Amino acid sequence: KELSAYVGLIPNSHDSGETKRVGRITKRGNVYLKYILVEVSWMCIRYDASLLLAYKAAIKKMEPNKAIVKVARKLLNRIRFVLKNKEPYRINQGL
Repeated sequence: KELSAYVGLIPNSHDSGETKRVGRITKRGNVYLKYILVEVSWMCIRYDASLLLAYKAAIKKMEPNKAIVKVARKLLNRIRFVLKNKEPYRINQGL
């Protein structure tokens, strides 16, 4: 959760009493890293079945561009797992 916030892959939200508005992804974080993660996510849903299932489940609730950001967050968690454990990610391990 904190890593996604650091990179900037979380929605921008405005709370004011009774109203709550959730907007686009925040402007914080590295612009190039966000761009790369989103573009790589479009390619990953073509080749990774579990990310494709996550994308299809998310697209039922939201528009495609917001759903791909959700997939980008999942991909970022996978990258974090590989860097932290210094071993390749296996699908059966899960996150």
